Amino acid sequence: MSWLNDMRPASAELHAKRLLDIVASGIGLVVLAPAMCGLMVGVAVTHGWPPVFVQERPGIRGRIFRMVKLRTMTNERGPRGALLPDAERLTPFGRFLRSASLDELPELWNVLVGDMSLVGPRPLLTKYLPLYTPEQMRRHDMPPGITGLVQTSGRNGLTWREKFDLDLAYVDGWSFGLDLRILGKTVRAVVLREGISARDDATMPEFTGSSDDTVDRSAGGKGATGAST
Repeated sequence: MSWLNDMRPASAELHAKRLLDIVASGIGLVVLAPAMCGLMVGVAVTHGWPPVFVQERPGIRGRIFRMVKLRTMTNERGPRGALLPDAERLTPFGRFLRSASLDELPELWNVLVGDMSLVGPRPLLTKYLPLYTPEQMRRHDMPPGITGLVQTSGRNGLTWREKFDLDLAYVDGWSFGLDLRILGKTVRAVVLREGISARDDATMPEFTGSSDDTVDRSAGGKGATGAST
């Protein structure tokens, strides 16, 4: 079911957004298929099988879907069977995939089938849902995206408060023109490889509730497994 079905009545601009999603993701999946196959082989050799990482994430209106990404970490575990911290499982090849945003390519499938859009707030972990304030929950009033204001404004170099502020700014000020501007800025962000990880963290410090709104971006910590956005 497409995210558009959860946005009634849908404006002409929303229909244009969905049309762009279908056309761009469909062309992207066809054109990039050889590159994605090559990357999956590299991931399988480096990180093991399977080469893709599938995880449940909340989408439009909080509806859960299964997001697909290329794996950037191994499944190494400690003596007691628990996964090692992100920093210890993230490989050099995985860092390359993240820095070039190549790990996001399989999400074009999520866009094509309507789970996601090209542009929107990034879908975060489902375990964060009970921690959101009513205001923060409004980030789900628009479909989740591969890129968005956060990704073009600092990505994981931002604090959680800054991320939520940008997500809500997108929801409140959305237009088809805004999506086009964000897509243009995304090219620059990918080329410059800005904000891939939070300072002193392999990915991004875990969100633990609204109190994180005041956490300084320089605060270190152990990134939660799969917490990268």
